[in-house]
Amino acid sequence: MTKLNALSRRTFSAGIVLGAIAMTAVPAAAQDVLRFGHVYEESTPYHQAALRAAEAFGEATDGRYEIQVFPASQLGNETALNEALSLGTVDIIYTGPAFMAQSYPPIAISDFPFTLRGYDHWEAYATSDLFDELAGGYTEVTGNYVAAMTYYGARHVTSNYPILTPADMEGLKIRTPNAPAYQLFPEVTGANPTPMAFSEVYLALQQGVVDAQENPLPTIQAKAFHEVQSNINLTGHIVNSLATLVSPSTEQALGDDIAILDEVLEEAALWASAEIVQSENELVEWFRAEGVTVNEVDRSPFIEAVAPSLVSDVMPWDSSVYERLQDIGQ
Repeated sequence: MTKLNALSRRTFSAGIVLGAIAMTAVPAAAQDVLRFGHVYEESTPYHQAALRAAEAFGEATDGRYEIQVFPASQLGNETALNEALSLGTVDIIYTGPAFMAQSYPPIAISDFPFTLRGYDHWEAYATSDLFDELAGGYTEVTGNYVAAMTYYGARHVTSNYPILTPADMEGLKIRTPNAPAYQLFPEVTGANPTPMAFSEVYLALQQGVVDAQENPLPTIQAKAFHEVQSNINLTGHIVNSLATLVSPSTEQALGDDIAILDEVLEEAALWASAEIVQSENELVEWFRAEGVTVNEVDRSPFIEAVAPSLVSDVMPWDSSVYERLQDIGQ
C-alpha cells in the first residue's frame, strides 16, 4: 500500500486537522530546510495549503525543520520541478498525473479527458485500490512517493467566442500543458494544441499568440485569464488532480519525522480541495458579474468525440484499468 492510501484512510476516519497540532514556538533558525516548489500563484489555495503545511510541520517538529515554499515557477516549470525532485535538489512539489506519466505512463489516466465524471468520482478514485496500485508503480520507477492528492478542479475552455459544440473548436489555437493527456481533447475536436509554459499564457492570450486556453475556474480567476478572454465555456473536459510528491532522499533524511510530514501534507491537501470545491460553486456568478460570458455546454458531443480514443491501443494503460476506473463510485 502506498503512503497516500494508508494515510488517507487514517486521516479521513480520524478527522485530523492542522489546527490540532500542538502550538510550539519555532526557533529563528531551523536546523534543516526543505524546499517545496510549485507553479501556482500565491493567491491560490494550493500555495496557501503549502504554507499551512510548512507552518504545521515546523510546529509539530519543535522547529527542527523549516519548509520554504517557492510558488509561481520560482524553481522552474513543472517539467523542471519533476526533474529537480528526482535529483534531490527540491524536496516536495505539486505536479499533475500527466507529468508523473513521463516516468510511469499509466498514472496519467485521470488527466485524460472524460475519464473522471466529476468531483465525487475523483474523490473515490483518489482513495481507491486502483490509485494505490498506480501510485505504487510510479514510486517503484522513480523513488518519489505520493504524500497527498488535491482536487484541482474541472477544466474549461476560455476563448473570445462561444464554444458550444466540437465544431466550434475547429482550427482553434489553444494553449495546453506539454503532456499528451491535455492535447487529446483539442486534437479530436479539430483544434491546434499549443504547449506553453504556464507563466507565459496571459501574455500569449493578450497578444493573440494563442486563441484560447483551458483551466479550472479558480485558476482562470487566479491567473486573470478572464481579463483577456471574453468567454468561459463550461466543457468540464478534464477533472484534474495535483499530487504532492516527496523525494526519496527527503524521506530517508527525515527518518521517523516523515510520518509527521505526511500528515500535514495530507491535511493541507484536504483543506485545499475543499476550497476549490467551494470556489467552483461560486465562480460562475462571479465571472458573470465581472462581465464575462459564461456558456453552459452540452458535454455529450464532446464525450462522444473523445470516447474511442480512451479505449484505443495507443493509450498508456490496459483496457482493464480504464474499466476499473469507470466502475469506481458506481
